[in-house]
Amino acid sequence: MTTPSVILGSGSPRRRELLASQLIEPSVVSPDVDETPRHGETPVEYVRRLAATKLDAVLGRVGQAAVGTIVITADTTVDVDGCVVGKPDGPDDARAILSRLAGRTHLVHTGFAVAVAVPGCRGTEWEGHVDVDTAAVTFRPLGPDEIETYVASGEPLDKAGGYGIQGPARDFVEKLEGRISTVVGLPVERLGDIVAGLGGRWPGL
Repeated sequence: MTTPSVILGSGSPRRRELLASQLIEPSVVSPDVDETPRHGETPVEYVRRLAATKLDAVLGRVGQAAVGTIVITADTTVDVDGCVVGKPDGPDDARAILSRLAGRTHLVHTGFAVAVAVPGCRGTEWEGHVDVDTAAVTFRPLGPDEIETYVASGEPLDKAGGYGIQGPARDFVEKLEGRISTVVGLPVERLGDIVAGLGGRWPGL
């Protein structure tokens, strides 16, 4: 049986690593979309919209594809008091974000979109699904020196919420409710069932 082709609409190395944990090496097509939050948009609405927008952008570039091809896009944000907390603008912003997260619970939302190429009356057609997965993360109190050391490492600067739970910041976490993969950036445990529901086959199943 031919293994379905998987296209990841994200340049995130962390999402590629999550798919690799499922023994999947995707092709990468990075979508170019405006990620500016809209006025009044909740964090859940924000990541859902971006995942769907990225999917549309990738499908527009892929065009026709072999039956069974799977396309995945995603976007992750940290939610503090109902506000979108994205990637820090720089070291000072990273310090401020980490200080805000210290000693309290925040939410991490990952919006993700999946499309499967299925037979249609005019060639292949795309069947799609968009969803959001949420985890709650509680940080222990953090001292200024801890924050400074972490910011100096440069790790916070390309991550939503200014931290990566899979790296040294795992030591900041007191409690996690939900999937760690959601916090990293893609709830891979859910993808097999979703792909099957769209008429496709998740590789390895």
